[in-house]
Amino acid sequence: MDRTLRLKPGSLVRTRELRRPNAPSSAGPGRGSGVDGSTRSSPNHAAVTVAMVGTYPPTTCGVATFTSNVATAIAAPGSGWSVRIIRVLDRPEAEVSEEVAAQWIANDDESLRRSLDVINSCDVVVLQHEYGLFAGRDGDAVLELIRRVRVPLVAVLHTVMTNPSPHQRIVLDEVIASASMTVVQSVAARSRLVAMHDVAADRVEVIPHGAVANVTGPVLDDIPRPAILTWGLLGPGKGIEHAIAAISLLADRSPAPTYIVAGQTHPKVIAAEGERYRRQLVDLCAAYEVTDMVRFDASYRDWASLRALVRSVDVVLLPYDSTEQMSSGVLVEALAAGRPVVATKFPHAEELLAGGAGLTVPQGDFHAMAGALDRVLYEPGLASLMSRSALREAAKLHWPVVGAAYRSLVAEVMASSGVGV
Repeated sequence: MDRTLRLKPGSLVRTRELRRPNAPSSAGPGRGSGVDGSTRSSPNHAAVTVAMVGTYPPTTCGVATFTSNVATAIAAPGSGWSVRIIRVLDRPEAEVSEEVAAQWIANDDESLRRSLDVINSCDVVVLQHEYGLFAGRDGDAVLELIRRVRVPLVAVLHTVMTNPSPHQRIVLDEVIASASMTVVQSVAARSRLVAMHDVAADRVEVIPHGAVANVTGPVLDDIPRPAILTWGLLGPGKGIEHAIAAISLLADRSPAPTYIVAGQTHPKVIAAEGERYRRQLVDLCAAYEVTDMVRFDASYRDWASLRALVRSVDVVLLPYDSTEQMSSGVLVEALAAGRPVVATKFPHAEELLAGGAGLTVPQGDFHAMAGALDRVLYEPGLASLMSRSALREAAKLHWPVVGAAYRSLVAEVMASSGVGV
């Protein structure tokens, strides 16, 4: 079957319209994309089974969390849709989730064959792509899978690099060429992909990273205020060093802020060097004389506890070193909680914070970072304005809205590929 989506060359790049439940469609009869998934193909009126390939909980990584959330959003109650997970693993594990239909184990041909059997029994496959996700050089093992897929393929890109190596470019080019449609999570990622890869603009769709509204519920009473939070798996590249330096410049403020660094060390960092990076950060706090201002919370937090922690702070800090980050689940969750954000100038942050929900600063510039934090925490009225802006932005990112956008896209891909819906 030819999986290429045939559209007119040179069409404008599209961003799939995202609207809240029950909002009227302005698209007219030719093309609706409401959150109930309605398109000209009426996808909710037929049972559609989606195979989804990616890491998956209990694997601890951002892609695994995303895979779980988007799968749940696609197969929302009443949609008539179902999702079968192909879980990507380095080694076999006892499976705890009934929605996992197969495990694809690195360098294991038999598990690849079983995974393909599941995929090819479904109506469409949605593939999460990240270079470190799959086995082989630059994750090129994924190419063996996509060459043997016989149903329409939608590729969701989690990284679009500014300067990919020749081999990274080859891998991504084949993923894109094999896909009926490629999804990115920000306008910046779409622009970069079209500019740097041989992909028609009308085969790239923007569907943002989703979030769960987090504006009600208890707060933690053991958090000194004002409080700054960075959370996520800990490892080099998160820019925590610069954040600690920035905090040291706020030591004379009254009351001085508390900086919370929450999250376990990334499993791959643990495997390579143990807790050396965390110890270096603790030593850095001592060197800056801010040990009493910085809390390292390496405890495991379930979803409810993490959401309560986010609600309990005054500002979320994303001090990341990378200029490549095209999507950030942490950023989206911060907005969903109405938290003001200070972030370095990675593309997703510049895009989502442009409406006033936060401030961006250059990578590694701890003086600018301290200045931005000082404004948010101590400038009268600014945090409240940012919080309102954050909630307005987050309303477009709630998972039911995102799930409907995926159903709309999948239905369109299936119709264009000659697959009935």
